[in-house]
Amino acid sequence: MRTIRRAVVAAIVAVVAMLSLTVPASAVTGGEPDGNRHPNVGLILFYQPDGRFRCSATLISPTVLLTAAHCTQGTLGKTLVTFTSVIAENPPSPFPAAADPSKGYTAQELAKAGYLSGTAHTHPDYSDFTDRNNWNDVGVVVLDSPVSGITPAKTASGRYLDQYKQPLLNKTLFTFVGYGTEVRKPDSGPQKPQPMSYPLLRRFATSPGQKLTDQILQANGNPNDTRGTGGTCFGDSGGPVFLNNYVVAVTSYGLTENCRYIGGYQRIEIPVVEKWLATFA
Repeated sequence: MRTIRRAVVAAIVAVVAMLSLTVPASAVTGGEPDGNRHPNVGLILFYQPDGRFRCSATLISPTVLLTAAHCTQGTLGKTLVTFTSVIAENPPSPFPAAADPSKGYTAQELAKAGYLSGTAHTHPDYSDFTDRNNWNDVGVVVLDSPVSGITPAKTASGRYLDQYKQPLLNKTLFTFVGYGTEVRKPDSGPQKPQPMSYPLLRRFATSPGQKLTDQILQANGNPNDTRGTGGTCFGDSGGPVFLNNYVVAVTSYGLTENCRYIGGYQRIEIPVVEKWLATFA
């Protein structure tokens, strides 16, 4: 199973690979295990024509999960959903394989395996990383049955982040949550820190803001930055960015392959996103 992460290098936008652009995103780098701090953040697993992928998502109503467009575009069949905090300390993962990968999961096989299922939808104006002014990297998964026992997260509105422009932005810590890869030294071989797929669990980290545009929030995800604890990496794609207990953005891309620099996050409190999300309320 691969993970999705996208990264933007210089001014060139290209899709490279998928737990998150010019490299897709990704897993929390640094930070710490989430435990039950954010029970409304889940992992989604799905098939696309070129394989099976995972991303992160946030429950924003009993039937709707918020995620990234690159985690929903081209989904075959149903999307698997789980809110389990610790999925696997070591391989293999417990996730079932689709009986027919060319058609993706069915609701019946996911229910039999004990998982929730839903249908993926992609923002109609998603630019697939080709237009920075119309990024719109937002998607949702509409569950086949409502979730009970989990309080949905609150989403920000009305261009909430505009009040945090520089110099305040650089002094503001955002919280990132997801099921992405952890960057650490491997157990054997060359000891250069690198993204590791296991343990597979929900993590969270904090990072200071770095730049704000009409569509994108960028944050400094360097775990050595004393102002925060880390950032996002492969597998965190679609996961939430929290500020003052509101979801203000979702993980979209990163600028490096080792997830130790700037991360990019799609704003969700802007009109073009708000209006679309309202159609799923």
